[in-house]
Order: sequence, then structure tokens, then C-alpha cells
Amino acid sequence: MGAEPQAATGNDFTARAPKALNDPTLRANFRRAMDGLMSKRAAQFADTPAWEALRARGAAAKARVLARLPELLVELEENCRANGIEVHWAESIPEANAIVLEILRAAGARTVIKGKSMVSEEMELNHHLAAHGIQAVESDLGEYIIQLAGEAPSHIVMPCIHKNKAEIAQLFAERIPGLGYTEDVDALTAAARAELRGRFAAADAGISGVNFAVAETGTLVLVENEGNGRLSTTLPPLHIALMGIEKLVETLEDLPPLLALLPRSATGQHITTYVNMITHPRRPGELDGPEKVHLVLLDSGRSRVFGDDQLRDTLRCIRCGACMNHCPVYSRVGGHTYKFVYPGPIGKILTPQLEGLDCAGDQPHASTLCNACVEVCPVKIPIADILVRLREESVRPGHSGAVKGGGARRSWLETLSWRGWMLIYSRPWMGRLAAWGMTRFGNLLPERLPLLKAWTSVRAKPRFAAKSLHELAREQGYCDE
Repeated sequence: MGAEPQAATGNDFTARAPKALNDPTLRANFRRAMDGLMSKRAAQFADTPAWEALRARGAAAKARVLARLPELLVELEENCRANGIEVHWAESIPEANAIVLEILRAAGARTVIKGKSMVSEEMELNHHLAAHGIQAVESDLGEYIIQLAGEAPSHIVMPCIHKNKAEIAQLFAERIPGLGYTEDVDALTAAARAELRGRFAAADAGISGVNFAVAETGTLVLVENEGNGRLSTTLPPLHIALMGIEKLVETLEDLPPLLALLPRSATGQHITTYVNMITHPRRPGELDGPEKVHLVLLDSGRSRVFGDDQLRDTLRCIRCGACMNHCPVYSRVGGHTYKFVYPGPIGKILTPQLEGLDCAGDQPHASTLCNACVEVCPVKIPIADILVRLREESVRPGHSGAVKGGGARRSWLETLSWRGWMLIYSRPWMGRLAAWGMTRFGNLLPERLPLLKAWTSVRAKPRFAAKSLHELAREQGYCDE
């Protein structure tokens, strides 16, 4: 089960967006979901001064991590090892997959139950394990639904947000034996629970993500609402935790503001139902918990991002999804249009840095730069500024070398157009001549201009005034200056 890995190219977004925009069911599903999430979040942060104070604390905690990330990673490793947690470093996704497979094979594991993990989505871990005869079953309800559907997540917090109740009911009727079609939410949830309970008990290993790792104590923190994360990390004899190297906090004292910001920003909850803190494997005399715990730390381009003073702010992200919920682009085209693991505003800045501009250079351009994402980000990531930086990197070869594939989106037509514009408007007489020509003849241009079809195919041609602003100003007695 699971979605097939999806190849992506730098020009796919604009090709896929019209299909999503012309799907009324998809747009209705997203509009309904986004409206609900935005209103719930707004209710949680109605006290603006309190929100800004909490936000400042969260941003400061993550900024302190980035100020000394290499040192804190060493501290985390030392404390985890002292606690009995085995630590593995993976520079790349193939290396991370190989590490997980080796751990599972050493334990003789054939079946795996998974808690939610975006890093595992980056790794396409389910497919890697399936190719080597190991079945991984998602235990998060949303992840389980899209695994049944053979799809990828469309949102980093609510993976099946693109589906409505009727679509899920039809999927369950087709894929769960003995369950007829029903839109009763309790019946659907009970059916999923019955399917998954046996999986928990029979699993040889559990795999989870990590929301935060405390360097000071070597503690892994997982937040969730369904209890599946706790079952995945305590029932099987082996627990493998997957974590990007940026998901650190310095001390336990840094957790409260982040644990308050994350659920309120993500789902509009005051706090999640469960906060799991894992510091060591099962000890003698303890009744539950895994016998062995492994932590896999994934780099996969994050060190390169960390090396740039501006781009490293991307690594503050706590994966709440608030930027997606408020994005006018994401809310209309959905997550699958992006074709990468991380969609929406955070994906537009993270994906090009991890994958390269030659592969994902279209992502930073799929934005209105409206700043809605910046206003709701709980850790104050300057997403719009980074988008502009990546746009510049994508069209200027060798601009800084901080991002792979710099200049990949450079277009001779676009370059020629901007140079022509610069030539005209750096010479006043040429600018006046161009303005005169457009006021006299601009309205005679066809509605669809072949060379500008990317713009005119989705926008009405503007009506040109009979006189330019300069002409009107001169008639009123103003000089050009």
C-alpha cells in the first residue's frame, strides 16, 4: 500500500495548477477545510499581544538552536547514547533508508507500524521497505486513508484534507473487507481502529517522527491526538525515530511555548491530546516501552541551508502548517499540485533548498508574496523574503552558490524583456514615446498575445487610458520632475 514515488520537474506546477483549479470538488474540500482551520486558529490567538509574546518566545527558542546547531547536535547525541538510545547519522536519503533497513533486518522485523513522520515521506521509506519485503502500515488515521488510496499527503498536518466524507466512505467500502458504504463518521473511525489494533499488537517494530528533541536531556518529544503515536512507540519491541537535524531545542524550558504554539497554529487546539516524551528504552521493572530505541538524524541538504545566514531561518519551521492554511495559492490548488513532500509556503522555500532549483525552481514563483504566511508563522520565519531570494537565485547563474541549480529558470525571453524595459525607462524620451504609443494603440492589441500567453491566458487585457499620467500632469501645470 502507499503512493508511488512521484517524479518532479521544475516546470510541473504551472502545468498542474489548471487541473486543480478546474476541479470543483477539490476546491470545495479545501475551501471548507481552510475556512474552518483559519477560524479555529484565530479564536486561539484572539489576544494579539499575548500571541505576539508567545510567538517571540518560540522564535527565540528556535533562533538559539540555529546559533549553535552543530554543538547542540553533539550534545543530543551524547545524552541520547547515555540514555541507551542508539544514534545514527544519515547525510542523504539513501543512507537513511539503508540505516533503517539494516536496523530492521538485524531485529528480524517483517512488519512495521508507523506513526506520523514527514521525514519518512522525504525518504519514501514505505516504498523502500516494501521493495525489501517489509510491510509498513500507517497508523495515523489521515495517513492510513491516503495509504489505502495510494496517494501522497496533501498537507503536512492533515494528509487527507483534500478528501471529503463521501470520498473516504467510498474508499473504505472498497478497501476494508466487510464494511459497506457509510458516511457515519463513528462507523468509519471504528472500522479503521479495528483494522489497526491488530497491526499494533503484531508489529515487529514501530517507526515515528520527532517533533522536538531536547539536547540537554536526550529526550524525544512527539505530539499527537489519536494515541497511535504512543502505541507505535511503546508496543513493538523496537522503536526507530526519524528526525531532521533541525528539530532541536536546547532545554526542557524551551518546550512550553513551542508546545503551545504548535497545536494552536496547526489545528486551533489549545493543546494536543497526547504529548509523548521518550528518554530511554524500557528499563528493568518497567511494564511497557520498546526494548531498543534508535534515532536516525537526517541531513539531506539541511547543513547546506544552515550555512547561509539568511536561508537558515527556514530551519526554524515546526511543521504546524499554518502558512498553508492561510495561503491563497495552496488553498486553491491543494498540496498535490506542488508534487513534492512539503507543499505550500514552507515547501516553496524548503524544497528548492533541499532538492535544488534545477528540480524545484518553479516553487518560489508560485506565490503572490501577500505575506499572509509571515503573519501567521509561529516562529517568525521571513518566508516572503526567502522566496524573493530564491527567485533571484533561480534566474541568476552563480548568484551565491548557496542553493543547487542557481540560474536554472533563466529565460532568454524574460531576460530580453526586462533589458528592453530597462533600456526604455532609463531614457526619458523613450519612456514618453512608449507611453504615447500605448495610450494611442494599446487598445488595438489582441486579447491574447502569443509571447505573453502565460499572463494573458488567465487575465483580462487592461484598458489603456487615452492620456498618460505624464500628459495629464503637464496639462495641470506640473513639470516632469
